[in-house]
Amino acid sequence: MKILIITVAGTSSRFSESLGKDCLKCIYYKNNIKESLLYRMIYQNTDFDCYVIVGGFMYDELNQVIENDFSELKKKIILVKNSYFREYGSGYSLYLGLKAIINMEFSQVVFAEGDLYVDKESFERLCELKTNVITCNDEEILASKAVAFYYDVNYGIHYIYDVSHNVLEIREPFTGIFNSGQIWKFVSSDKLKESFFSLNEVEWQGTNLVFIQRYFERLKREEYTMIRFKKWINCNTISDFEKI
Repeated sequence: MKILIITVAGTSSRFSESLGKDCLKCIYYKNNIKESLLYRMIYQNTDFDCYVIVGGFMYDELNQVIENDFSELKKKIILVKNSYFREYGSGYSLYLGLKAIINMEFSQVVFAEGDLYVDKESFERLCELKTNVITCNDEEILASKAVAFYYDVNYGIHYIYDVSHNVLEIREPFTGIFNSGQIWKFVSSDKLKESFFSLNEVEWQGTNLVFIQRYFERLKREEYTMIRFKKWINCNTISDFEKI
């Protein structure tokens, strides 16, 4: 079974402010639903056996859109509600998404943050690969907005970020640093389950990168592939969305 998890529970505060009204940015469009980030992400590849969507902010509106506009794939969609989207960080949405599928038999799980636009060619390559995947993009690595990762001297993966958006710091020799594409692929069900059950309640309430780090630190260099997106847009505001 191939599974795609998309987390869209956040409050979309910057997007709503730029638009002038409350809006769940993953379902925003100007002319029709096919322009929305959620539709684009799901229909980039319809070969998944299951789509897990974790919502929170404006959950009823999200549910209605899925009922009305995603009817072709509705039988494949599991909609999960995060009631703590204001209190907890992004890790809790990922926890709920993984919890929904943790007892299923799966060959691969792709996890994507729901405020992204990526090019179809790169995303399809990610889906076709049989290995674990991390992703990057070509944008500047700025502490004010980037999530970065670096390779240590043994090509171990380490994610770095600053929730205050002030500075990023690496305290060891490294062989490369990249701007994260915020989409990952997991092909080891054993390592995924080990990582899932290794995190405690407090860790799940933080950033989703805690789980990402826990999973990929279990891998050797030959066990993962890095994909660089040809086009990548993190839609924080309406002006970002219009770049698509």
